[in-house]
Amino acid sequence: MFKNPFDPKALLGRGGCSCGGNHTQADHARLTAEAVPAGEEDRWNRVVDAAVLRAVFPVDAQRRQFLKTVGAATAMAAISSVLPLGAAREAFAQGGAPEKKDLKVGFIPITCATPIIMAHPMGFYSKQGLNVEVVKTAGWAVIRDKSLAKEYDASHMLSPMPIAISLGVGSNPVPWTMPAIENINGQAITLANKHKDKRNPKDWKGFRFAVPFDYSMHNYLLRYYVAEHGLDPDKDISIRSVPPPEMVANLRADNIDGYLGPDPFNQRAVFDGIGFIHLLTKELWDGHPCCAFTVSKEFATQNPNSYRALLKSIIDATAYAHKQENRKEIAKAIAPANYLNQPETVLEQILTGTYADGLGGVKKDPNRIDFDPFPWNQFAIWIMTQMKRWGQLKADVDYAKVASEVYLATDTANMMKEMGLTPPDPSKKTIVVMGKPFDPSKPDEYVNSFAIKRT
Repeated sequence: MFKNPFDPKALLGRGGCSCGGNHTQADHARLTAEAVPAGEEDRWNRVVDAAVLRAVFPVDAQRRQFLKTVGAATAMAAISSVLPLGAAREAFAQGGAPEKKDLKVGFIPITCATPIIMAHPMGFYSKQGLNVEVVKTAGWAVIRDKSLAKEYDASHMLSPMPIAISLGVGSNPVPWTMPAIENINGQAITLANKHKDKRNPKDWKGFRFAVPFDYSMHNYLLRYYVAEHGLDPDKDISIRSVPPPEMVANLRADNIDGYLGPDPFNQRAVFDGIGFIHLLTKELWDGHPCCAFTVSKEFATQNPNSYRALLKSIIDATAYAHKQENRKEIAKAIAPANYLNQPETVLEQILTGTYADGLGGVKKDPNRIDFDPFPWNQFAIWIMTQMKRWGQLKADVDYAKVASEVYLATDTANMMKEMGLTPPDPSKKTIVVMGKPFDPSKPDEYVNSFAIKRT
């Protein structure tokens, strides 16, 4: 299928052997096979070219004789004068036209949404033929409600949210999907400056903490962290939901003692001189998921071409954001008021990983935040164990089934292959949280292993 059709030695026949020899076409192909082009675009260009030449020369021997006589360059020029191959290739690459080109995608102004946001000013959506309006939204409950009301075609969500929506935890059950993780790591525990002498969580009894949402990695990681230090997160500290853009103001007003939240608001507290970074969440679980790109199952089913174009845009932007050499350019693109509305220097510290910690030091950690789109089913199972642990998920659940229905690893893997990227082996994912390994095949055993829990 991927042979060069302008090579007179290449065989494009469909039956028998077009060379006339006493052997099958398959044997001839095996014996005369040439290297398949390495690039995704080159491979599909050959498919298109071969289809065109088969139409022009129904008898393969005629094509081969023509090419031997005039040469590949002359043949290509002659055929292109009648049917421009470039146009045919482009039409094939685009696939079906998007059912909806004008789309709204909601986002919260945090660095976790970097691929969703940067895809607008940097042209990743328009590259796929989409006219996307990215809509800044006040908080996660608003994102959820506007998504459920179909005001948004797709949205930035916390990675536990599509699971909660699908299971009807905190809202009526609606089938929701998450084909791409937006970021891994990228969070921190930030404390008010007055607590610089209280770095041991055992000293945090009575502390008031904020997290962005009940169904968030922030909530689950904060609970995990303090529970490992002997504190009951529902009895020894208080945790309340605060929209990320309001966290710094609440810290400044002494309404809270700290928060486990997303950037840029950890670094912004340092920048404003009101807080310090106690630790990065990657120190608890390196490579943990945080935010996600999500669509309803209804949207993906009814608008398959728009869905594919959106997902391709997000994967493309995420791959670009993954490269360290692009991070300063991205910081500049997402800093303006209609996106994050933050000083570029704050965003550069986060995205490059060279940052002031608020304790007088400058740290370097290039993996402070990273961008990896693959929606591991193991992530979903771990999240559900924490929902179960803290009483959010009361009924029994088929962990693996829900994970595969919500976290669309197969869709993402197929799209990555189409784009010339190499998806990981979905069965090979190791999760270790604060030194404790997680076995996704034994979720209930994992839940029961914790001394502090609500179940």
